[in-house]
Amino acid sequence: MSPTANWSYPTAIRFGAGRIAEIGEACRAAGMSKPLLVTDRGLKDMEITRRTLDLMETAGLGSALFADVDPNPNDGNVEEGLRVYREGGFDGVIAFGGGSGLDLAKTLAFMAGQTRPLWDFEDIGDWWTRADPAGIHPIVAVPTTAGTGSEVGRASVITNSATHEKKIIFHPKMLPSVVICDPELTVGMPKFITAGTGLDAFAHCVEAFSSPHYHPMSQGIALEGMRLVIDNLPRAYADGTDLEARANMMSAAAMGATAFQKGLGAIHALSHPIGAHHHTHHGTTNAVCMPAVLAFNAPTIRDRFDRAAGYLGIEGGFDGFCAFVDTFNDSFGIPKTLSGLGVTDADIDRLVADALRDPSTGGNPVEMTEENTRALFDAIL
Repeated sequence: MSPTANWSYPTAIRFGAGRIAEIGEACRAAGMSKPLLVTDRGLKDMEITRRTLDLMETAGLGSALFADVDPNPNDGNVEEGLRVYREGGFDGVIAFGGGSGLDLAKTLAFMAGQTRPLWDFEDIGDWWTRADPAGIHPIVAVPTTAGTGSEVGRASVITNSATHEKKIIFHPKMLPSVVICDPELTVGMPKFITAGTGLDAFAHCVEAFSSPHYHPMSQGIALEGMRLVIDNLPRAYADGTDLEARANMMSAAAMGATAFQKGLGAIHALSHPIGAHHHTHHGTTNAVCMPAVLAFNAPTIRDRFDRAAGYLGIEGGFDGFCAFVDTFNDSFGIPKTLSGLGVTDADIDRLVADALRDPSTGGNPVEMTEENTRALFDAIL
């Protein structure tokens, strides 16, 4: 049995198998009559994309597509996408795919009516107030993976191609106005993508739960999100057609991204520069980083995970949770170190500097310094 529901938190979510059929209605609800579907190159020619374009055409929305999106989307992708968007006279985007497609699409909608350059809107202080809200076009998000949760996020991660740094572009109106979560769209995911994206959702929940900031609602969402991943990722990995497990993983992904309003931490602070410089898969990189970061944060987070472990069905409190994470990673073939992801000859000085500049450092429960951040990189490399 696959659950079906209509949710309005954190935005309007049409959840359930087969609900991609409502794409025309969702676009009209968002105020679009001529949307541009934005996805990545890998999804461009897949059946789920062709079917969605056909549904758009049938609904009188056209079938325009932009798929020049790299696995780690960059400012060059944004520039080319904006050229296509503006020249085509589109009035909104359908963000379709995994994290890369969703983030690029949201950035195009955000930048569509702006006159300032992209990096003026980096998530620093109140820079988001520089944007003209009237110039932000509507977004309908359709995730095809269960990990990033970008479909319910108010930001995008874009790589600066000149500096090879991942930057977070933020504005409250980047939150899609309508989301279609259809677990049938995730059935064809390869096992390694199912694992990597699922562990990304897990990392979001773990870091939000660990964050010292006050947000009880996010704390509860993070805890239940962890449980959903623990119970359902092995099922989805073993049987990609298990729609109930796929649906629960889509829920966990959205929950992780909702929960990390409370903050992220060292896992993402390390993962972002690694991905920017070495082009590793983000969720898989998070999974490699997690054991070392849990040990690093142990003095501060032990008590809360002691309490959470029982609810998660894990014996042994925090130590049991850490042992579980090791076993969980092993079950999906996650390497113990970054060398297993092809990271060699890493510039440690650059990685440390970039990690300490990453905004995720502010949500880590233990203060990150040059010395302890270098030690973390040494542990995972």
